[in-house]
Amino acid sequence: MAEHTVKAFDSEISQLRGLIAEMGGLAEVAIRDAVDALARHDEDKAKQIVAADARIDALEAEVDRLAVRVIALRAPMADDLRDVIAALKISGVIERIGDYAKNIAKRVGHMEGRAKIGPLTLVPAMAEIAQGMVRDVLNAYGARDSLLAIEVINRDEKLDNFYNSLFRNLVTHMMENPATISSAAQLLFVARNLERIGDHATNVAEMVYFAATGQYFSEKDGPRDTSGVV
Repeated sequence: MAEHTVKAFDSEISQLRGLIAEMGGLAEVAIRDAVDALARHDEDKAKQIVAADARIDALEAEVDRLAVRVIALRAPMADDLRDVIAALKISGVIERIGDYAKNIAKRVGHMEGRAKIGPLTLVPAMAEIAQGMVRDVLNAYGARDSLLAIEVINRDEKLDNFYNSLFRNLVTHMMENPATISSAAQLLFVARNLERIGDHATNVAEMVYFAATGQYFSEKDGPRDTSGVV
């Protein structure tokens, strides 16, 4: 009976990891496709991205149900409990990342005169950083790789600097080209969503670090020991 219980628990943990991986993969694709739709002004593709977000939401609900079931029936402790709690929290963060990608897609129909907005060319590069952070943090989660999680956390500063630079360029552009203020403001909204995606990827990385090491990661002090905390 004990062996059966262990096998069932391992299967449920694997299922949780699989659901998180699927959610993350969909969110990563949504980021890429949303920025591509923006660059091409492809409203049909943008609508598909918005509709596809429902699948990410459904997966989050599935993770919630499975995690609660595991906690209620298996009463996991220590490392196992951290795994379950991490999956529960990470699914919520990935759902938000999917929402940010959806928000970017919704801007596509509002970008008039986009060819006249020079800073638009910077968005794909910023999106590539954000997408890479999401991809790598999911790899860190799957491998319980605390070092890769730290790399993702450190990369957030680069994305923040990119956002600040784009913000300054857009403000300058709006002052010099008042006719494009509406579209430039939409582009600023897009950049802000990409910056928030990076923040959420960082949050996931901190959860991965905790799940793998049992320590909290502090940007100021580095890893912090939490002996006795699960």
